[in-house]
Amino acid sequence: MELAQIKKRFEEDRFASHMGAEILEAAPGYARCALTLADWHRNAAGGVMGGVTFTLADFAFAVAVNAFAEQVTVSLQHGITFLAPARGKEIVAEARCVRSGRSTCFYTVTISDELGTAVAHMTVNGFVTQRKMR
Repeated sequence: MELAQIKKRFEEDRFASHMGAEILEAAPGYARCALTLADWHRNAAGGVMGGVTFTLADFAFAVAVNAFAEQVTVSLQHGITFLAPARGKEIVAEARCVRSGRSTCFYTVTISDELGTAVAHMTVNGFVTQRKMR
């Protein structure tokens, strides 16, 4: 599947799209997504809202696990550790498959800014549903 087709498929992820998340790269079990930060992504203390970081990481997982799949995989559990505030103008999430089984999977997602700051690390357990991808 071409990147343009994958981007079209994930336009339906309205929340991440509205936030400004974009798909940079996708391969089976892998995705790299980015978000250019704006003032409205920041919390009262001036840092990037944790939910923004989480949403980008969750979106990268969704792309990595579903872009080339026939069946829909949904997340069962997320664990996120926030490491440092983003210092740059963009955050990037890279999702990688650690294990993919018949009914479950496990992924790691690293989130950093374009300056190389390690912003957060997420682990995700996913469940393969019986629903077919559109």
